Amino acid sequence: MRAILAGTAMGSAVFALSSVVGDGAAATAVPADQPAFAGQCAALTLRGARLTARRYHAGGERVALATQPGAPPASAALPAHCEVEGTLHERTGVDGQRYAIRFRLRLPQQWNGRFLFQGGGGTNGVVGDATGNTGGSGPGPLAQGFAVLAQDSGHDNATNSDPARGGDGAFAYDPQARADYGGASLRPVTLAARGLVRSLYGKDPAHSYFVGCSKGGQEGMVLAQREPDLYDGIVAAAPGFSLPRAALAEAWNVQAFAGAIRAAGQPVTIAALAAAIPPALGARVRTAVLEACDALDGQADGIVGDLARCTSTRVVPRLRAAQCKPGAQGNCLSGAQIDALLKVHDGVRDPAGRSIYPGFPWDAGWFDDGWRIWMTGLATVPALNVVLGGPSRATIFSTPPQPIGPTPDAMLAYQLAFSPARDAAAIDARGSGYARSAWEDIGARSSDLSRFRARGGRLIVPHGGSDPVFSLNDTIAWWQEVDRRNGGQAAGFARVFPVPGMGHCAGGPATDRYDVLTALTAWVEQGRAPDALPARAGPGSPWPGRERPLCRYPLVARGRGGAIRCS
Repeated sequence: MRAILAGTAMGSAVFALSSVVGDGAAATAVPADQPAFAGQCAALTLRGARLTARRYHAGGERVALATQPGAPPASAALPAHCEVEGTLHERTGVDGQRYAIRFRLRLPQQWNGRFLFQGGGGTNGVVGDATGNTGGSGPGPLAQGFAVLAQDSGHDNATNSDPARGGDGAFAYDPQARADYGGASLRPVTLAARGLVRSLYGKDPAHSYFVGCSKGGQEGMVLAQREPDLYDGIVAAAPGFSLPRAALAEAWNVQAFAGAIRAAGQPVTIAALAAAIPPALGARVRTAVLEACDALDGQADGIVGDLARCTSTRVVPRLRAAQCKPGAQGNCLSGAQIDALLKVHDGVRDPAGRSIYPGFPWDAGWFDDGWRIWMTGLATVPALNVVLGGPSRATIFSTPPQPIGPTPDAMLAYQLAFSPARDAAAIDARGSGYARSAWEDIGARSSDLSRFRARGGRLIVPHGGSDPVFSLNDTIAWWQEVDRRNGGQAAGFARVFPVPGMGHCAGGPATDRYDVLTALTAWVEQGRAPDALPARAGPGSPWPGRERPLCRYPLVARGRGGAIRCS
């Protein structure tokens, strides 16, 4: 949740936004000759903002794209456009640091009348590339003609970080910076960008969209709940709308695997955590899940399509069958290792047994590298639940922020010392100069979308079944609350699309390549509500090129007579 993921695919999901959006996207007339458009770009001004750059780019230039950690580098060709950089709300915080909301806006010469806000990621603090591209092939949103905005949410990792105060989370020592990160920056930067759109093209966007994953998904939920007038359509993928509670779950899950290490008579270290359940045993866990649940959707294909029916009643006997017999060693699970898995699945609870944050569903992506890098870490990468989750819980999600040592060992010790009875209250605390709690600033889990629904807004929420950071169970529970509040009619404006096997925003044994922006624009502009998103498995999956539909919850992709349909 810190710099390693700020501005990466954690906030700009790697689901594909690659198809050309048509039907109702006629290009807006702008000066056809390059010098005239470049001149208009250079002359742009905006009251209340300081524009630090106005650059015309001829078509064909390439820009590096943000990707998931460990993914190969990617780039995209840009169309002829005007790039604007600026700052809003420049100030000095209570911590003596200088703060501002920095943004980048790309305005294509051939504009299709649409505006897209590209969400952030991690602790933000980095201005995104503002291409709208999220890892798919083909022309991205900017190349399609969208004006695209990105921002840093009110702090700068280059200047506001402090290793002694949580690293890139140190901005949270200033209450306004924490509020801006939580969502207060979204309205002013949107209005500023729209002002520049109006200044260059002579009119407002016909339609406005937001797309984000993880922290970007949280931002999408903030917009739908708190600022429903701003966007016609929102993609809030793997939404971190319960971020402070999910941070508690990160500590809980670290402790779960630490229990298995202690049971083996070993000290809990970063290296031991990475080996708590080594890859060979992780494969046995995955096999147990598939044996129990793979065929529930009518096809044994390595995908647990019917996640809701993949319960512990089905899975645990398979895990127990893989448990070591007395005196046995080797490729078998210890009882303590199985207990750790159950603790992760059941979720963090208070001393009375009440759920604080839901557990993680059994799925085929458990112990994929993208899952392990968060939960236990890899041989070369410490667990992100430790080195990102620890500092974030201490500084961003606690009131007041708590000091934490800058080393991985100190962060591990902090997570191991977590007590739900003692520490969970910090996310709801006020005081010490904070008028609002971390949950009030950053949580965005309200089921009240009445204003968004009334204005005709549309919301799509894709979420991986094997997401190790934000539980799909939390997203499903939220949607069920929305549905009850709307008399069973929530699907008329908000739809959740589980992605079996997919990790955090992308990856895993999954069909994780899908074009959600085209589906969203068709729903907003033509009234075509999606029941399924056509999806394809990427090159890193066990079956590159495999195609499956992603079904809106509660539908499931079922195989019958050789065909796979949502039912």
